[in-house]
Amino acid sequence: MASHVYIDRIGEHVGESVTVKGWLANRRSSGKIHFLVVRDGTGFLQVVMGKKDVDEATFARADHLSQESAVIITGTVRADERAKGGYEMIATGMEVVSEAHDFPITPKEHGVDFLMDRRHLWIRAERQTAILRVRHEVINAIRDFFNGEGFTLADTPIFTPAACEGTTTLFPVQYFEDTTAYLTQSGQLYNEANAMALGKVYTFGPTFRAEKSKTRRHLTEFWMVEPEMAYATLDDVISLAERLVASVVGRVLDRRQKELKVLERDTSKLENVKAPFPRLHYDQAAKILIEKGLPFEVGGDLGGTDETVLSEQFDRPVCVTHYPAAVKAFYMKPDPAQPDRALCVDVLAPEGYGEIIGGGQRLDDYDLLVERIKAHGLPMEAFEWYLDLRRYGSVPHGGFGMGVERCVSWICGLEHVRETIPYPRMLYRLYP
Repeated sequence: MASHVYIDRIGEHVGESVTVKGWLANRRSSGKIHFLVVRDGTGFLQVVMGKKDVDEATFARADHLSQESAVIITGTVRADERAKGGYEMIATGMEVVSEAHDFPITPKEHGVDFLMDRRHLWIRAERQTAILRVRHEVINAIRDFFNGEGFTLADTPIFTPAACEGTTTLFPVQYFEDTTAYLTQSGQLYNEANAMALGKVYTFGPTFRAEKSKTRRHLTEFWMVEPEMAYATLDDVISLAERLVASVVGRVLDRRQKELKVLERDTSKLENVKAPFPRLHYDQAAKILIEKGLPFEVGGDLGGTDETVLSEQFDRPVCVTHYPAAVKAFYMKPDPAQPDRALCVDVLAPEGYGEIIGGGQRLDDYDLLVERIKAHGLPMEAFEWYLDLRRYGSVPHGGFGMGVERCVSWICGLEHVRETIPYPRMLYRLYP
């Protein structure tokens, strides 16, 4: 019997008779030859089925086989530069495991809503599988980077008793007796406690934001990696962010050229992503925006359009620092030299993709942290454990969060973040 091989390893079996198990992605016929494009989850392969090479019944069935039918095909592998992936198979046999009928996503153009309603089927498309493989590479690259830098993965809870960044964008959960829990916006607060125990830590998991945003950069449920370091300054945080982004982009360029080619990504722009990145003080950023004619109000946060305009000025990510403390979270440390400014940084991806990282130095002064919690109207009792970190051995520390989907969207050159996760959850999308 011919051995079963995966399409991504097909080049190792030139001249051999092998079996591929997958699904029919496309089919066309030319007289006495069928050209079948088969996918198996690892790649796509052109199978040439000649009438003289298979029995009559098999040839006839292939002529009417519908898209996404499950098939097992046996044949001989040969190299062919003209074929997808550089190899093709000359079929000698085919078994139809199950025949699909009227697969709804055909090679013609479909609207976004139509495709999103059928996301469970759309992810079979070559473009979508390429994006999800890049996502896989990004996630692996992130883990390998932090593990290589001596960080310890320390998981944080998804159910939390308090907000990280205000209560207006939380999903409440009515389950626990006598209290309301919330789906986490961030693992940062717990990660600060982890850092006081382990020094350098990161948490990596799903986070949830209930804000009513419908932009191309927003998801309701997304994945975020959050490193935290004890005895760290803002400069330490920026340096770590630069090294992480450069490492992740370099890894994708090294290992996912095939997928980037499918996505028609201009990789020359990604090749510019080298540390260190340009840095802009908030005041410099505000000046650029005003000179560009944007209706930007100095003292306010940067909006999506502002981030796009700023990031388009550079050929690599740019670090914007020292935002007004009033627009940042309660836990941000003020700059001692400029108390109305926070020791914070946002990393904006180039080509108009905007913020992919947000972080900074944390407030380590107990009294000032108490003031901030009160000023933000947060329940003091929910933060007693967090205040313990300032009572018992408080040190300068900092970290950041990087959204996986935004990072993947930028690296892949996508128009919308919804394609970067298998099943996106957005303001008006909970199906499938």
